[in-house]
Amino acid sequence: MPHVVTQACCGDASCVYACPVNCIHPTPDEPDFGIAEMLYIDPNTCVDCGACVTACPVGAITPSHRLTPGQERFVDINAEMYAPQPDTSTPDMADPLGLTAARFPVDPGRRLPLAPVGHPEGLAVDGPVSIGIVGSGPSAMYAADELLRHHQVSVTMYERLDRPFGLARFGVAPDHGSTRTVMRLFDDVASNPALEIRLRTEVGRDVTLAELRARHSAVIWAGGAPTDRPLTLPGAEALGVTSATSFVGWYNDHPDFTDLAVDLRVREAVVIGTGNVALDVARILVRDPDDLAGTPISRHALTALRTSGVRRVTVLGRRGAEHAAFTLPELVGLVDGGIPVTVDAAEVPDPTIATDPTTRTKLRLLREIAARPVPTEPHIRFAFDRTPDHLEVDNGRVGGISVTRPDGSTERLEAGLVLAAIGYRGRPVPGLPFDESTGTIRHRAGRIVDADGPVPGMYVTGWIKRGPSGFIGTNKTDSTETVTSLLADLEAGRLPRTRTARPRRTLLRVGRG
Repeated sequence: MPHVVTQACCGDASCVYACPVNCIHPTPDEPDFGIAEMLYIDPNTCVDCGACVTACPVGAITPSHRLTPGQERFVDINAEMYAPQPDTSTPDMADPLGLTAARFPVDPGRRLPLAPVGHPEGLAVDGPVSIGIVGSGPSAMYAADELLRHHQVSVTMYERLDRPFGLARFGVAPDHGSTRTVMRLFDDVASNPALEIRLRTEVGRDVTLAELRARHSAVIWAGGAPTDRPLTLPGAEALGVTSATSFVGWYNDHPDFTDLAVDLRVREAVVIGTGNVALDVARILVRDPDDLAGTPISRHALTALRTSGVRRVTVLGRRGAEHAAFTLPELVGLVDGGIPVTVDAAEVPDPTIATDPTTRTKLRLLREIAARPVPTEPHIRFAFDRTPDHLEVDNGRVGGISVTRPDGSTERLEAGLVLAAIGYRGRPVPGLPFDESTGTIRHRAGRIVDADGPVPGMYVTGWIKRGPSGFIGTNKTDSTETVTSLLADLEAGRLPRTRTARPRRTLLRVGRG
């Protein structure tokens, strides 16, 4: 039986490199890799060797005959990605629907090239090399892993918080236990004696950027996108309105949000946005607190959820269901995970309108939801094609939200709690060139650049480099590009050599919560 990728997929391509028969796609060399919602195993090529299972850092790959309840759909999802798909770009009268085109087309006369596996070589430099990395999230850990393949290199990380690993710890929902296991991989990286992680160390407060540049041959800025896109609706300043990012930090025990005022003594909540974060916060709000008790959820959040009055959470999308931003694995996890959810059938278009299999499957799942009885217990409701106009405020508290439908009609949604899940945004870094339009640090292939060209010894990776897109594993490819540029500059003599090698120390172990 072939193996199957499930909803825990982090997309870091470890399985791609491990597969001996090249049956997992898209690979990092294929155009779809950067935008794929997950990776897929070709059931016709898979030889059931299990190499991918060992390589996967989040336990997302399972033999198809061992899938647990709620995962069975992934057999069809994986198979459909390799089934013939319509090709509307080159119509053929003999095949007007283009049914011979494939999602990952393979010429029968040749095999697609295997994903390239790099074998680190000794650096063409003499003596030790010290690299500084600001941040300790996924992009930072993947960058450190690449750098530490070279015996001359030592790395010092500077982390503002009291625990490492960034969004892998503080951004993943507590009930997504398999996704959180990627921290085991980061623990392995952190155990390298050539890596030191300095916790509770903030650049600009405890150490300056200039000091870091003088201390290390190069510095990689991996500070992420720590702020939210602002909600600009009238009434957004009312009590009961906050960002989904803050709410996620609150229930994940992020030090910045432990004192967040969250009042759950309301019946109706609205989440503005349809991305994965929107589904996460909606799911946590309606999930049985007893199911969360054994997870790393913060104790203050669990206490509040036990006395919550929320009966319905509306996930509000400006556009139609076919444009919803949540990924297919997240929707499958919601639909088959025992969470009561509903949607109006009239708001879900015919799946055949979609030109790609992922969207078709999403629409089929939403139609399946629409056919179910409307739940009476606390539940999630999808509401598509509604543009928020303003928040209704009474005595300083939010009480509802006014929306406009495509036909021009207006609708009022009850809302005692409003969470804005409209995206993350990078924050300017003093001393580094920042692009306000994209919320990123300007760069070329990871080299930070200003008006005069590359800034010597300064590099960037992660969301602050490419914007808040992709998944945890996407940072691996992103960081590899940055490290490749850094090492090329090092070998070409374009980087200063550190005066004194940094001492090699082992990270003091911290609990994984």
